[in-house]
Amino acid sequence: MIRARGLAKRYGERLVFDGVDVDLDRGDVLLVTGPNGSGKTTLLRVLAGLAAPSGGELALPARETIGYLGHEPLVYRELTPLENLRLFARLYRADQEDVGMLLERFGLWDVRNERVSTFSRGMQQRLGLCRVLLHDPSLLLLDEPTNALDADGLELLAGVLAERHRALAVATHDPRHVEPHATRRLAFA
Repeated sequence: MIRARGLAKRYGERLVFDGVDVDLDRGDVLLVTGPNGSGKTTLLRVLAGLAAPSGGELALPARETIGYLGHEPLVYRELTPLENLRLFARLYRADQEDVGMLLERFGLWDVRNERVSTFSRGMQQRLGLCRVLLHDPSLLLLDEPTNALDADGLELLAGVLAERHRALAVATHDPRHVEPHATRRLAFA
């Protein structure tokens, strides 16, 4: 899925990271840890193909096989969950039938016709997880996915992390919910 050797990322004179190696195969869960500002998000953006590395070698799967959830769920707040996922299903060329299944799985079926702008941050995060899972990506990149999730949301996320039919990379400064699922680790200082 991912092969990276000696990855580096620089913004002007600021070196974010250097010499990073990543090997990630289907079934692997890479846990990327470190304090805020250590380069975790930047690494995931590079692995998602959203930012170019400044150095090193990187081999990624096809862009349409990648699911990326950053700090924001990237859903339309004035639409409902049902409208959001139907829109993303068309954009991803995903099966419309999966929309209902995901809304139910993530506890959003009963609020499927309410505007996302009325949702708590945790409910928006759940919808963001639905969005990135909609096209069943073979590579899933999650940046601080536990953000604002309650106990039920954390349990749902644990279910995603336990699935072994895809490769996952999870960046977090609080690894306790991801650690039990991790098969590989990368720590930033």
